[in-house]
Amino acid sequence: MYADLRLRKHADFQSVYGRSRKQHARQMAYFFAPREDEGTGPRVGLTVGKVMGKAHDRNRIKRRLRAAIRANAALLTSPVDVILHPRRSVLEVEFEKLKADVADVFRAVQRSASRARS
Repeated sequence: MYADLRLRKHADFQSVYGRSRKQHARQMAYFFAPREDEGTGPRVGLTVGKVMGKAHDRNRIKRRLRAAIRANAALLTSPVDVILHPRRSVLEVEFEKLKADVADVFRAVQRSASRARS
C-alpha cells in the first residue's frame, strides 16, 4: 500500500518545499502541498539526513515511519503531497506513540486540504 503513496522524485520534493511552510508535530516536522492533478491520491515522502546518525539508525527510522504511514494511510484522501522530517527521538519513542503522531499529522493535512478545496 505504501508503495503507491511514495513521493520519489527530487523535483516533486522541491515543488512541495516551494509551495508550503514547515509545520511541527511531536516527533517530526512536515511539509504538505495540494496537488493540481486531482486524479491521483496522496503521496508521502521521507527525508532522513546524515545528521540523524549512522546508516543503520537512519534505516531503522525509515522502517518505523513507513510502518506508521501504512497504518494511517487511510486518513489521507485528498490529492496532497506530504514530506515528513523525523527527529532522532523516533528511534526511542514507543511505536504506538509514533503511529499516533503520524495520524495527527495526516488528520491536520487532510483538514487543511479539505478547507483549501472548498
